[in-house]
Order: sequence, then structure tokens, then C-alpha cells
Amino acid sequence: MIKKQACYLSLALLVAPLVALADEVPVDPVTLLQVAPAELSKVCPQLAPRLTASTQQLLQGFYQGQSYQPVWSVNGRLSALQAALPQLADDGLDPAHYALPKNEGMCADIDISLHYLQALHDLHYGRLNQSRFEPVWHSNDVMPDRQAALLALAVPGVQDVAGAFDQARPALERYQNLRKVYARLRQQPLPTWPVVGSGPLLKPGMQDARVPVLAQRMLSEGYLSALPKVSNNTYSPELAAAVKSFQLDHSLQADGVIGPGTLKEMTVSPQMRRDQLRINLERFRWMAHDFEPTSLLVNVPAALLMVYQNGVPVWQTRTQVGRADRQTPLLKSRVTRLTLNPTWTIPPTIFKQDKLPQIRRDQSYLARHDLQVLDSNGQVLAAQDVNWDRPGNILLRQGAGPRNPLGKIVVRFPNPFSVYLHDTPSQALFSKGPRAFSSGCVRVESAFELRDWLVNPAEKARTEELLSTGRTHEFRLAQPMPILMTYWTAQADKDGKVSFAPDIYDHDPALIAALVSKSPAL
Repeated sequence: MIKKQACYLSLALLVAPLVALADEVPVDPVTLLQVAPAELSKVCPQLAPRLTASTQQLLQGFYQGQSYQPVWSVNGRLSALQAALPQLADDGLDPAHYALPKNEGMCADIDISLHYLQALHDLHYGRLNQSRFEPVWHSNDVMPDRQAALLALAVPGVQDVAGAFDQARPALERYQNLRKVYARLRQQPLPTWPVVGSGPLLKPGMQDARVPVLAQRMLSEGYLSALPKVSNNTYSPELAAAVKSFQLDHSLQADGVIGPGTLKEMTVSPQMRRDQLRINLERFRWMAHDFEPTSLLVNVPAALLMVYQNGVPVWQTRTQVGRADRQTPLLKSRVTRLTLNPTWTIPPTIFKQDKLPQIRRDQSYLARHDLQVLDSNGQVLAAQDVNWDRPGNILLRQGAGPRNPLGKIVVRFPNPFSVYLHDTPSQALFSKGPRAFSSGCVRVESAFELRDWLVNPAEKARTEELLSTGRTHEFRLAQPMPILMTYWTAQADKDGKVSFAPDIYDHDPALIAALVSKSPAL
């Protein structure tokens, strides 16, 4: 930092006469590009709002790679950039945010370079600051040098701008699939979808005045090839089959029942659906830098866990995630151990909000649920010795067994939220959708199949031995597995089929609004 400041000071002193005479004499490009931010702002006042210290450092690195010479006056470069920028619309980015200046000169060259660097940055890392909207906690505090990575794309990229943009785009399959769909749909007029009105629960075989509108809605979205015959407003099996397909595509319980969850997804407008594609391209730009080819990936809104090997999904299972008032956090960590036959120490929030009111009503609740009362040192207390109106610093612990809410196995990874993946006796809830039922942890439907993906054969045999004892054991994995818990509400497969997940934490509206706002600075 001291070295950088000394460099800026010496350059500022050298450029002082040049700044004073900037209106009278031509500015030498090499001198202009090496000055401190404050001095460059005087020479090119139109750039002043964007010339932060970080931006100046990026510009200096970029022009150093060009031997401090003007970049965009070289034949073909500017026209290549002008041709590449409109293609950003296929990525859900607005080309208008990168509009190039029409004037000439060294200040214009720097201005064009700023737009070029911004476009590469937004394609590679995302236009919005993820930490503002959907922060991800990382177990590894060492963050990559984004500026160096951006310069590695940008400096040679002036020779092939379109190629540089292609390199900047995430290679993540989810990104590429969704981009193809969005590129096609954005050029089509928005469809018109009939709105199915609210009303009582509608089950197949029932009669309801909304049935004709429901049929029209399924036809307009392609779930029916032709309108079925509707007799006496009866909800027919054919129409129910179409609704089940809709429910599957929207991460809902595919039972054909029109209830609050299905109605909510049917009220989403065509414009909102298209906007969801756009913001999930942004999410996948974020995700591309946290995703590891061999890892566990949890999509919280869809309540799904996937196992990846060498970049290919090889297995998935349903999960249950946190309710809106107790959200599952987004994080990047590494699975390091398993707890077999776990006990459950009840977290403070659940103790205060859920358990304590029930204990106050009936202390036999403790015995019925195999709950021990412990002091802060882990010593067992008698329930009758506790003042339940003012219990103080005590803990509740549930013993291992069939009623334990953690089931028979817990998958653990470092994080400050005390969350983990775990087995559960609440298996019936996996058929629901959305599956936001927990207090923040992630319940796994096929927890022992997940265990099998995390261990080698010898480890699997050993965990089976330990499980058979009925006692609690901590089992450390020989090979830790990366885990990424993240959030997306729309995706497309390789065939272009789009599926959605309910926006259970109401993140989408803020992202949509931010993505259309004025472009942020680098």
C-alpha cells in the first residue's frame, strides 16, 4: 500500500504541469495512463465518477499489458467490441449498460476500456454483488484475486473480443442450457396465460366453475395439446394429468390437487417467468466460482441434493429445508465427518420458541420425548429442580433412537450456523412440495445412500458396525467432500425443458429490480 501511494504521489507530481495545461497541449498517452486517480479525473472529468482506486488499478494493469498505448484505435478492435456487446442480451445483461462513447481521443479510449472490462466482469462474475442479495458463507477465507483473473481475460482478449466474451461466460452446464433457452424466448412475444381464480381446494373428480379456465391455462402453457371436453365443470383425469406435469415442473407435490401452493405458482405472470430465467443466469454466474466438479450441491428452493463427480450429476435425493422464518443458510464448506446414532442438543431458538412453551404446559413432555435437562457444564438436572418460568442457561438433549429428529446419521461440515444434513423420521413430508419444513438444517430423504457416496467400502463397513451398537459415534471421513448450499429458482436441461422452484424466501423480486438498474462500477 505504501509503495502504491508513493508511486501515485510521484506520478501526480510529474503530471501536475500536464494537468494545468491539459486544455492547451496534447496529452501523452503513456503519461495519462500512469497518473493517480485524482489527476486522471482532472484530465478526463467525464470519467471521474467511475475512477475509484480499484478501477484505476485495473486500468493500469490493462494498459500495462498494452504497453500503455491506445487500444481501440487499432483496426478492427472497436468494431469487434461493438458487435459483441449486443450478444450480452442473451446472457440476461442489458447492452445499454455498456454503451460506448462516440468521441475520440485518449479519454474516450479509456472510457471504452472501462465498458469492455465491465462487460467481461459482469459475464464472468455476475453484474450484481452477490453478498448484498444472497451472501454465501465460505469456510475458506482465502478469496481468489478477481482482478488478476479479469486481466488474464481482458489483456489478450482485445485481439479476439468475441472469444474473450465466450471465455468469460461460465462453462457451467446449467448456465449454458439456460442461456440457450433465454436467448430464444427473449425474442418472442410474451404469451397470455388465463388466471385461475382463488377458491376452495380442488381435487380431481370435483366440480368447480374454475375448471374451464384451468384447462385453458394448461393448454396455453403446453401441458395439453387440445382442450378436453369439460362436462358440468368436472375436473377430469386428463386435465389432472396435465396439472400433475405442471406441478412436477414447478417443484410441487404432483397430486393434481389445486391448493394454495399450486395456485400461487399459477399466478406468476409470463413476464415474471421470463425475468426468473434472467436472474438465474446471474445466479449461475455467481455459482460457477463456488462449484467444484466433485461435490455435494443443495438447491434450497427446490429442496434437492445432488452428488456430482467430475462435473457430472450422478445421484440426487429430495430434502426438507428451512421455513421462511428459519431459513437454511447459503454456504460453501467441506463434509468432514458423520455422527452415527446422534443425540440431539436442541438449539436455543427451538428451545425457547417451540419446546419451552410445551414443557411449561406439561412437564411430562420431557419424558415422552426422551429429553434430558443439562446444565451449562453438561451435568444432568432433575426437571422438578428447574424453574421453567426462568430456566436460565440450561440445555435439552434428546437421546439416540427411533424418535430422534436427526434419525440415525448426521452429515457434518464446518459452519457458524450449526446446520448440517441429517436423516429424519419425518419421511412422509418428502412427498410434499415446497418442502420448507425444518428449522434451518437440511433433512435428507435417502441419508444412507448419501453416506455411501461419501465413504469407501471399508468406511461403509465400519460405519455399519458402529451403527449396530446403538451408541453415538463420531466418524471422520478419509476424504472430505465439498458442499455448496445455494439458491436458484429456474433451470433448463440440455433439451431446453425449463423447470422452476418456488421462491420460498422471496429473493427473486429484489434481484429482478437490481438487474435492470444502472450498471454498478467495477
